[in-house]
Amino acid sequence: MEIERKYLVKVLPENLAQYECLAIEQAYLCTEPVIRIRRENDTFYLTCKGGGMLARQECNLPMREEVYLHLLTKAEGIILSKKRYVIPLENGLKAELDVFSGTWEGTVIVEVEFPDLAAAQAFTPPEWFGEEVTYDGRYHNSWMSTHTPSDASNGGPSPV
Repeated sequence: MEIERKYLVKVLPENLAQYECLAIEQAYLCTEPVIRIRRENDTFYLTCKGGGMLARQECNLPMREEVYLHLLTKAEGIILSKKRYVIPLENGLKAELDVFSGTWEGTVIVEVEFPDLAAAQAFTPPEWFGEEVTYDGRYHNSWMSTHTPSDASNGGPSPV
């Protein structure tokens, strides 16, 4: 089960280079249900996600690079690229700050995953977090893979 809240970002934290950074490339074989492939540095995954906004089923399966590259040719829509900075928060939580490049250049979203719903509901975001967008489907990467920033101009994802 994945339980996460998503936010826009008011201001980027200082000294991002001090945090773990993952180079992520991901593409979608299907968006309903969500079937995603992802390269995370030199690790490759196939992910299936159930429906939902705050909480949903998620299953990650490792794969070889050759399989990833083959499936990448089958992907629908935009291949998303981003740098993910993993920033420690209080209570053992981590902020995953995604800075997009390519088609979604300038879009910055931060997510926090929780061990349970109670922790998610009790969370108070740090000052640098902006508007919460957990329940806005336009901030799901699967939606972004089939749309462009101009599609989202009516209240969709926006740069910092």
